[in-house]
Amino acid sequence: MIGRSVLLLALPSVATAQVMLPPQAAPAVPAPSIAPIAPPVPVFPYPAWMVVTAAILLILVISTVVWAIVRHIRNRPKPPPPTPRELALAAMERLRSRIASVDPYPFSIEVSDVLRTFVTLEFRVSATRQTSPEFLAAAAASKRFSEADKTLLAAFLEKVDLIKFANVHATTADSEQLLDQALRFVEGGVTA
Repeated sequence: MIGRSVLLLALPSVATAQVMLPPQAAPAVPAPSIAPIAPPVPVFPYPAWMVVTAAILLILVISTVVWAIVRHIRNRPKPPPPTPRELALAAMERLRSRIASVDPYPFSIEVSDVLRTFVTLEFRVSATRQTSPEFLAAAAASKRFSEADKTLLAAFLEKVDLIKFANVHATTADSEQLLDQALRFVEGGVTA
């Protein structure tokens, strides 16, 4: 109570009268209408310059990787070409698979061509355009042929010439013998 009286004494009388009066009703003002809440607006978190820079860097990285892969593929070493021996052996294996189905005359020509091509490529003796005696003379003059090689070549060429030029009747066994002689010469394991 004492506190109230002090408060009343400190306040001017006009203020006391206002405080004691009941509040008057405020004039009726219509409440403002509230608009509906708008949905959230998507906002990209990065500035445009950062996106462009990242895209350029990504393109540079991808193009560098592609360039490195292409360069590696182009610069890898190519396999060495097959040797004359490998070519001749492959051709003779193909001939072996056809030995029973091919007539001995064309077969002897094919075997002779394979062997002459091998000698031309391996020993640098022009065997494909020479007759058998010329070929044997060139082989005899060359130091790259052993005596066993020369003997095997002479026997092979004699048999081929008999089939090709003398029309000697040949059989599949003769074709097999020619192919075996040619294989022994190409493989280098010359045995009679």
